[in-house]
Amino acid sequence: REGAKELRYEIREIVKKAQQIKEKIETLENYQSKSTVVSTTIDDVDVFSISSDDKMAFVNYLKVNKGVITQTQTIELRKKLDESDEELLLFAISDFRAKFESTAKEIIVPFEIELSSNERIKFIVPKLGDKKNLLDLSLKNTLFYKKSRLDQYEKLNPEVRTERLLTQMQKDLRLNQLPVHIECFDNSNFQGDYPVSAIVVFKNGRPSKKDYRHFNVKTVQGPNDFATMEEAVFRRYKRLIEENESLPQLVVIDGGKGQLSAAMNSLKKLGIEKNLTVIGIAKRLEEIYYPGDSVPLYIDKKSESLRIIQQLRDEAHRFAITSHRAKRAKGITKSLLDQIDGIGAIRKRALLNHFGSARSVESASFDEIKSVEGVEEKVAKKIYNFFHE
Repeated sequence: REGAKELRYEIREIVKKAQQIKEKIETLENYQSKSTVVSTTIDDVDVFSISSDDKMAFVNYLKVNKGVITQTQTIELRKKLDESDEELLLFAISDFRAKFESTAKEIIVPFEIELSSNERIKFIVPKLGDKKNLLDLSLKNTLFYKKSRLDQYEKLNPEVRTERLLTQMQKDLRLNQLPVHIECFDNSNFQGDYPVSAIVVFKNGRPSKKDYRHFNVKTVQGPNDFATMEEAVFRRYKRLIEENESLPQLVVIDGGKGQLSAAMNSLKKLGIEKNLTVIGIAKRLEEIYYPGDSVPLYIDKKSESLRIIQQLRDEAHRFAITSHRAKRAKGITKSLLDQIDGIGAIRKRALLNHFGSARSVESASFDEIKSVEGVEEKVAKKIYNFFHE
């Protein structure tokens, strides 16, 4: 028993030690280039970079002495009204140099700065070479720190992330209002049979699955994707209007110009084409099309706006495929059993409840079919012969 206790203790210590090592590795991976040899030609310089938004500014400082980065730190500054990046950077430069007692006569900065009070200090905005590499490294540190702080803040305040994402989408897609409510349409069929159109809904940047809908196409015969899209869009927004429901700010059509034009036809019939923004997304190059524009919009592949649109499109496609498969399976089941004389709705339901599908009925033996309640021997023989003759 004592040995077991010691073993458990040793295992806990090993796990604890492993966790400590893991944390040290992560710290090293995120470490901001301190005590790194960068150039044998650079002696004593300070390097500063800045990145700001409407509310905050982030400034990074690198101290380079005899070609080695000996100090680095990033701070955040809360901006006051109409405070420029130059003013904030000058404040940070003064603060950092006093804190680290720097006497460097050369300061590398990202833009021109005037400091008339001390002509001995020389500000440099490098365009290439080792000094430009140092400035790029400093900016990389700034952006890394800014992102980590933003991620931490958004984790504690999810609504802030939502507002930022929607604001970015509004900017990227040139919308008149925040896309709080987005809907996306996609079609699915099998060689024109069992056509289904599906709609998925995102609210505040997240799927709202209770609002997903699928439409069994009623007016279209054969494989006509444009007509299918036109019917689905018309039925969706006709119903929202009749029920006094709010319209989405953004509608995404999975497809190019043809599907987009079809959707616009329906919105014009309903008289709401100016009440919402409609875009089409082409699959091959992730091109964004607007009604009437021959030239597509290309959003940065790394943009969160494009990722949300892709998520919408993929979710709509998944939901359409799922609905289509269910409809096709139901259609196949119906067509197979309905072809057998003497199999009415009651017997068909009994067979499906017992076997689960028409395919299982097909592979069942005569005795298994005969064992189903309500299926007489004569009928069982007819069913068995239908599948095996």
